[in-house]
Amino acid sequence: MSQTRSLAAAVGAVATILLLWMVNPWVAVPDSLSGVVTWAFWILSIVLVAVLYVDARHDPTSGTVETEGPDFARFLFSNSRAALVWLPIRLFLGFTWLEAGLHKATGTGWLDGGAALKGYWTAAIAVSNQGKGPITYDWYRDFITTLLNGGHYTWFAPLITYGEILVGIGLIVGALTGIAAFFGAFMNMSYLLAGSASTNPVLFTLAIGLILAWKVAGYYGLDRVLLPVLGTPWAPGSIPSGQPAREPRRSGGGA
Repeated sequence: MSQTRSLAAAVGAVATILLLWMVNPWVAVPDSLSGVVTWAFWILSIVLVAVLYVDARHDPTSGTVETEGPDFARFLFSNSRAALVWLPIRLFLGFTWLEAGLHKATGTGWLDGGAALKGYWTAAIAVSNQGKGPITYDWYRDFITTLLNGGHYTWFAPLITYGEILVGIGLIVGALTGIAAFFGAFMNMSYLLAGSASTNPVLFTLAIGLILAWKVAGYYGLDRVLLPVLGTPWAPGSIPSGQPAREPRRSGGGA
């Protein structure tokens, strides 16, 4: 076993022990250590993914497909013809985010000091007499409390407002669709963790689909030009090489 894999095994073992400590119903994590243990688990999980990825990059067999996916999945996520399936989903998400961002930008409490976000955070961290509140996880409540006590709503509110607008525009015009969908899903998850359901479950689910279909979801949009020009870290586009932009690759005989 290589040193990288040994490190991955050690990190994975510690992360697993921390997870079992957090979720088992018999031995509870002390309140004084709850936040530390939770953050340690997530940090170790990220480190584990990074270590395994580095190890795979140096393995010549890492590109081998070990489990073939169904033809329908390859069509849906890799065939440019499926872009027509993702187009209405993309537009629906895009206009939803754009409308939400513009509503904040033209309203009060977001670009003029963040009072609206302050109120939202204050309600989110509140705990009833029964010990329950909108936020389920203590580590997220501690995170929001830190932001609230530090007055960070003054800059976080404009960040959210402009972020929603940019995500909406990116999805509508099909520019870097996968990245735009990722940040949209990230905001959906943040709202869900804060105890706000509303439309977030639906928007999050649709965004995950766009993320998986990033190669073709913006084909009827700017990505048809942007992706071949910009390329990816594993397949440089025409900008680094100085070559003319290539036509998008059509997987499975896509049009």
